[in-house]
Amino acid sequence: MHTFTVDEVRTYAEISGDRGVQHLVPDPEGRLMVHGLLLGTLPTVVGGSLNFLAREMTFEFLRPVWTGEEVRCDVELTRWEASGDRVRVSAEWTCRTAGDVTVMRGRASGIVRRESPRS
Repeated sequence: MHTFTVDEVRTYAEISGDRGVQHLVPDPEGRLMVHGLLLGTLPTVVGGSLNFLAREMTFEFLRPVWTGEEVRCDVELTRWEASGDRVRVSAEWTCRTAGDVTVMRGRASGIVRRESPRS
């Protein structure tokens, strides 16, 4: 679970250069819209724990997420196939608000190396 903050959205706007008004000017409730690709970082927690190297990632954004909203992202590994010095991996994910509203779906494919990369 993660709840995006105003500071996170503003920092991402500076880093990414995506300074769309919806990310910088609060709505009547004082919230900012979370960038889609900032939301897209949630499933990368699983990839990071596996040292996953993505080849392709697809995101489907179904509704906006606002600062202060709690979001849960469930990731399922759908393929884990050894091939030489790597493992081919595919995954699918769904992100939902605490109210169980689906806000994003996606999938990724790539590899995990069997040996650590050399320096």
